[in-house]
Amino acid sequence: MQLDVRNTLPVDGATGALAGRVWRPDVDGPSVVAVREGGVFDVSASFPTMRDLCEMKDPAAALAKADGARIGSIEQILANTPPDRRDAGKPWLIAPIDLQAVKAAGVTFAISTLERVIEERARGDLSAAATIRVEVNKLIGGDLATLKPGSAEAAKLKELLIEKGWWSQYLEVAIGPDAEIFTKCQPLASVGPGADAGLNPGSRWNNPEPEVVMVVSSAGAIVGATLGNDVNLRDFEGRSALLLSKAKDNNASCSVGPFIRFFDASFSLDDVRETTVTLKVEGQDNFTLHGTSSISMISRDPADLVAQAINRNHQYPDGFVLFLGTMFAPIEDRDAPGQGFTHKHGDVVTIAAPKLGALVNRMASSADCPPWTFGAGALMRNLAKRGLI
Repeated sequence: MQLDVRNTLPVDGATGALAGRVWRPDVDGPSVVAVREGGVFDVSASFPTMRDLCEMKDPAAALAKADGARIGSIEQILANTPPDRRDAGKPWLIAPIDLQAVKAAGVTFAISTLERVIEERARGDLSAAATIRVEVNKLIGGDLATLKPGSAEAAKLKELLIEKGWWSQYLEVAIGPDAEIFTKCQPLASVGPGADAGLNPGSRWNNPEPEVVMVVSSAGAIVGATLGNDVNLRDFEGRSALLLSKAKDNNASCSVGPFIRFFDASFSLDDVRETTVTLKVEGQDNFTLHGTSSISMISRDPADLVAQAINRNHQYPDGFVLFLGTMFAPIEDRDAPGQGFTHKHGDVVTIAAPKLGALVNRMASSADCPPWTFGAGALMRNLAKRGLI
């Protein structure tokens, strides 16, 4: 992997309100940074954690006013971010979130809903998926895309599918009143751009999930967005929905970045609603896969999903981020006809959107990715040692 301005920053460069986190070897810990035209600036004296910046009434304005030392050019820090190109004595990018809870919404697009139903019917067996896919699309494929979740029309379809023996727990959250909101990983467990992303070594059927990630304050205000890869093990979840935590939460299985773009005059929630996320998978076997996921086709509005996650029944004092789900569900054959797609170690995955930049990771076994050792306790001790808290 090679990261540079061209393949990482948004199309308008650093003109938006971009914030990230870097690992600083000289202080043996992370710093919140502002990405500006003149370079990358450490603003930790004003905002010791990204959580603190996200809690401001207007994070974009607060970021613009924050003073801080320049720690390098964006070109230098990007070039030093991939592990195999890194000078361990210089700063590199890490995931742009820290103390926020990491949540995800599932089956929020019609096409991904159908694929979840197929996984369930196949019981995690990749070889059975193709035949089941034909049956599922024939029965319900055309109806889901136009249905409003929780509507009277959705309830009628539910009754019909129950009669035919085709109702599914995935259809329940896709067209019923309640969205699926689950925990993707623990705070500080996400990896950032350039890092290896983890696949559980027991999985034989898995795929990337390119998503827009909402950044939300403890008050429930959506303050910005970033990109994420909600790495998914289709065989684990297909065997049983009760294996969701094992399908979703493995070492390095959550990738977020490259930066948070806060809402300002150049970028808003309406921009998110119009975003199309692109995906490219490049394998060492010369296999290439392309895909897209358009937020305009989502079944539930991003603000509605956020409202289902935070309300009087559930609070997040350090805020949270919310993966919005994806319409991307790869079915292209990679090895043998009818076998569909699954990852191979060494795949380079690029998730991009014009106003959010690009998140690039290489896939590896979770057991081979660097273990997660820097948690909340380590962060607090490091910030205290540096006199930031």
